Amino acid sequence: MSTMTRVREWRGPAILSFGFRPFFLFGALHAAVAILLWVPWFLGLIAIPGLLPPIAWHAHSLMFGYVPAVIAGFLLTAVPNWTGRLPVVGWPLGGLFSLWLAGRIAMMISARLGPSITALVDLSFLFVLTGLVAREIVSARNWRNLKVLLVVAVLLVAQGLFHWEVDRFGRAEVSDRLAIGAILTLITLVGGRIVPSFTSNWLKRVNPGLLPRPPGVFDGVVMTFSIAALAVWIAQVPLAPPGWLCGGLLVLAGLLHMARQARWAPHRTLREPLVAILHAAYFFVGVGFLLAGMAELSPVRIASSAGIHAWTTGAIGTMTLAVMTRASLGHSGRPLTAGPMTVIIYAAIVAAAILRIASALAPELTLLLLPAAAVAWIVAFLVFVAAYGPMLAKRHAVPAGQ
Repeated sequence: MSTMTRVREWRGPAILSFGFRPFFLFGALHAAVAILLWVPWFLGLIAIPGLLPPIAWHAHSLMFGYVPAVIAGFLLTAVPNWTGRLPVVGWPLGGLFSLWLAGRIAMMISARLGPSITALVDLSFLFVLTGLVAREIVSARNWRNLKVLLVVAVLLVAQGLFHWEVDRFGRAEVSDRLAIGAILTLITLVGGRIVPSFTSNWLKRVNPGLLPRPPGVFDGVVMTFSIAALAVWIAQVPLAPPGWLCGGLLVLAGLLHMARQARWAPHRTLREPLVAILHAAYFFVGVGFLLAGMAELSPVRIASSAGIHAWTTGAIGTMTLAVMTRASLGHSGRPLTAGPMTVIIYAAIVAAAILRIASALAPELTLLLLPAAAVAWIVAFLVFVAAYGPMLAKRHAVPAGQ
């Protein structure tokens, strides 16, 4: 039985017919609502009942709420293609989604549940997802993608460490950095496959000429320096390695990522936003490394949050939306081209990243730039829900100006 046969045989709710459907739709909704709540909370206008302080709750909602949903949607769709095994659909998919949703509810009512039960419920989704992906990869002997599984497992460890840190110290530092490092590694690993591949496919079809360089030794060098720089940056909290070492590695990794991307002919993709947005997202990876490194080398002049938000709002926010829009179009049988609503999504998320980085670089303008960045972020994800929700929730949805 093929993957598509398994999908077509499911006669229940369409949203449970493929892994990307529930996780992309509700992950995007969660991303919008989380920021809609957090900004007024951060500014002291409202309060949310829970055990976490605002900053920790904000970090958790992105890295352990939104991002795992997108990872699940991506892996549950991609792994059957990697392994040739059947996809998770129907009620088993619904059960997995219920674990994710339970985690989000638990974090909202954590003051009632207590730290232990909250952590147990919250960790259950990523634990089961990691085991599920491990089973598929090992059963198919698909050793090439063990790297992806390892990164997801590190994210699970970071999530457990997050709950321990907050319970023990009232804040999360090592776990935040470990999660960012894991997610960035996943972006650079998977992005190193899909960005040049999708770029080549589009260029061959509509814009013949210079093509991206195929993956090779240089990509391995970039990944090695990237992981080393992130490891030292994570160790900055408990071990305090020299600032010049951490800063130098981060800057070097940033320059290498930019050189890597330059080999993918990004300047030739501007005619198709669906391809160009992948390059915009990857560009924020290099920018984040540079800003994080400069903050280590000159902490008085550049805040460390500038690099962190180039990575989180910029690279993570933009790359996840780029993947979600493309996968939703492709797997619902629509043309792989960006319509007006998709362009709005891309413009809003890039604006959110730029405004959020600017607010870190110009803290005196935080009360102006932070809400503006939040509005742009919320617009990006709510427009995704409005435009892509119908095609994710229905079998034969009418295109929504994609």
